[in-house]
Amino acid sequence: MSYASLMVAVDDGRHAAARVRLAAELAQRFGARLIGAAGCLPEYPQGFGESIVPAGMAIEEIRQAALDRLAGAERVFRQASCLNDRVAWRSDLAAPVPFLEQQSRAADLVVVGRDGKEAGVSPGMAVPVGDVLMGLGRPVLAVPPGLEHLAARRIVVGWKNTLQTRRALSDALPLLRRADAVQVVQVAETRDRSEIEDVAGYLALHDVPATAEAMAPAGWSVAETLEGAAGAFGADLIVTGAYGYSRLREWFFGGVTRDLLARATVCCLLSH
Repeated sequence: MSYASLMVAVDDGRHAAARVRLAAELAQRFGARLIGAAGCLPEYPQGFGESIVPAGMAIEEIRQAALDRLAGAERVFRQASCLNDRVAWRSDLAAPVPFLEQQSRAADLVVVGRDGKEAGVSPGMAVPVGDVLMGLGRPVLAVPPGLEHLAARRIVVGWKNTLQTRRALSDALPLLRRADAVQVVQVAETRDRSEIEDVAGYLALHDVPATAEAMAPAGWSVAETLEGAAGAFGADLIVTGAYGYSRLREWFFGGVTRDLLARATVCCLLSH
């Protein structure tokens, strides 16, 4: 198993180019195709759309502004991915999250930015990681603001015996196999190591150099403990499951997922 096709979400924010460079480098490492994807929803006055034009040229100008944002995003993508010879671009005047969900059918892994409000992304182009995680059906690589390199030579797996984490483990195998060292970390009060020893043994069967580490919770949250483990291990990637549920299209996450999305300083590969 490998990654044959990667997709990166592109927007008009200040961190887009760095995210594309990270995705392009990763695609080159796997000999994979890289697809840039961007949706932009024109900021029409409330209650209006392309089929209702009470303001004449004003509506057309709003539409053109959205097209200009998409064109700018494409320029960023092509410039930042210029070292790759297998690239493709997809964009549309559409809500960015549903557009990315539709286009993800063409990718093994989707790279998304974990940008905050300070990133300068237009509201019509914003791609919240939480929404993407819950609707994509693909593993998501969440990239912190401004990060443009992922070595993934040392990786921490945040283990919890759930279907989400088991899926994340399988989704991350191409990266895990290329790592120099992998640490399977279970944060719990229990002293029973059977689960993580089992996981480390499973990874060894897939030629992954994995060790098992049981840790008691430290700090304010499990996510903080995982971050500390990654720092101590010299890892720049955390692999774990994403836990959450929907209510009227509003996403709610368990503490670990929420905290990682909010504060992790390293990349996180998450599966739901």
